[in-house]
Amino acid sequence: MNMNRSPIECYRSGMIQVAESVFETMLSRSIKVIESPGAGPASPVTAAIYYAGRWQGALLLECSEQQAREWSARLMGVPEPTPTDARDGLGELTNVLAGNLKPLLPPGVGISIPSIVEGTDYSLRVCGGNFVERVEFSDVTGPFSVTLVRVQSAASDLAGPQ
Repeated sequence: MNMNRSPIECYRSGMIQVAESVFETMLSRSIKVIESPGAGPASPVTAAIYYAGRWQGALLLECSEQQAREWSARLMGVPEPTPTDARDGLGELTNVLAGNLKPLLPPGVGISIPSIVEGTDYSLRVCGGNFVERVEFSDVTGPFSVTLVRVQSAASDLAGPQ
């Protein structure tokens, strides 16, 4: 994935505000931005939501398996979520993050249903991803990240947040 830091940086503050609000509202959990990120989560799980329309790209939520279980338990109000519950909960959390970021994008942008990738030996590539803004966070369970990928195409609107 090309890690250019071009026009997408204008979304960073919105990403932080949305993530803080969603985690507080949905999980009663405060999160903080990590200014000097480390290695990232062990045993990563990645949830992805794709944007289509005038603005194309994806929102990725990357966390550990333990975080996915913990967040899903809080979200669903169950003490021990099944692996399916953990994936569903992480997908729902990512869906809410992506939906709350939509107002920052040009009108008419739609979102996909969540996709979940898990395991220790995988890579996820958003084809055509040209611009990336990644924000590292932490909560009491450890570090995680929220990444916004912009796919630039001939049909894309190159304007920043509306």
